[in-house]
Amino acid sequence: QVQLAESGGGLVQAGDSLRLSCVVSGRTAGYYAMGWFRQAPGKERDFVAAITGSGGNTDYADSVKGRFTISRDNVKNTVYLQMNSLKPEDTAVYYCKASPSWNSIKANRGGYWGQGTQVTVSS
Repeated sequence: QVQLAESGGGLVQAGDSLRLSCVVSGRTAGYYAMGWFRQAPGKERDFVAAITGSGGNTDYADSVKGRFTISRDNVKNTVYLQMNSLKPEDTAVYYCKASPSWNSIKANRGGYWGQGTQVTVSS
């Protein structure tokens, strides 16, 4: 069974940077497309970024393009989300997702999910 564990969240000020990590265990990470989602209080869980198993292709939500970068290290079975120029509206719980299919990585259901890590951006 695949397990995901996120880390790296915290409280930062607007304009700061954070790097989230998601460690994959139970199966080789390279088998899966990986994604990051976020859920703000009272809102649905939204897609943020995704990367193919090989790392050769990425996709981003319009709201984070140019500020966030997703990457992966399949040797370390870890996926990263580098977040720069953070804004208060980026405040949310960030979740990591693994999917055997690139076609379904952007769906906010299905696949395997971590427990989430809180990111809070103060103004």
